[in-house]
Amino acid sequence: MLEQEIENIISFLISPPIEGGLLVVKIIFILFSLFFLGGTIWFLLNTSWLRKIILQDLVEFLTYKPYWLGEVTRRWKKTTKRLDKGLESEYKLAVIEADSMLNDTLARMGYAGSTLGERLEKIITKETLPNIEELLSAHKIRNNLLHDPDYKLTLGETKRVLAIFEKALKDLEVF
Repeated sequence: MLEQEIENIISFLISPPIEGGLLVVKIIFILFSLFFLGGTIWFLLNTSWLRKIILQDLVEFLTYKPYWLGEVTRRWKKTTKRLDKGLESEYKLAVIEADSMLNDTLARMGYAGSTLGERLEKIITKETLPNIEELLSAHKIRNNLLHDPDYKLTLGETKRVLAIFEKALKDLEVF
């Protein structure tokens, strides 16, 4: 009985009038599929997402270094140019930016903690960062800059603090 019903359904579906109607439906679905596939390809090619992913992978493969290291280098050059302006406010901003760069670098490298101070405390070995005591003092200067608006910072002290941060970034092989 069930076999007879299945046979009737199949013979109905392959009958010439129904088969012609299904052909039209198939063609419509194929056209919709091609339209959406073309739209997807067009959007992927016209957005920066695909290019960024491919570019990042290619740069990392060819240089054996993470892609974001170039960004840190550009930020560092911008930070050191602040010293050329001769303003104390620019000196303060340079120290704050250098501290932020080191914090971001340690976070991307997987060191635990929510602030630079916490991350520096978790680094126990001097092999990772030989100048950790200097970094802690430089971080204290940065904290003084943020919490004390009357804190005075000279060009010499700024250069010394930036040299400490630069050495740490070199030790972490960012530069």
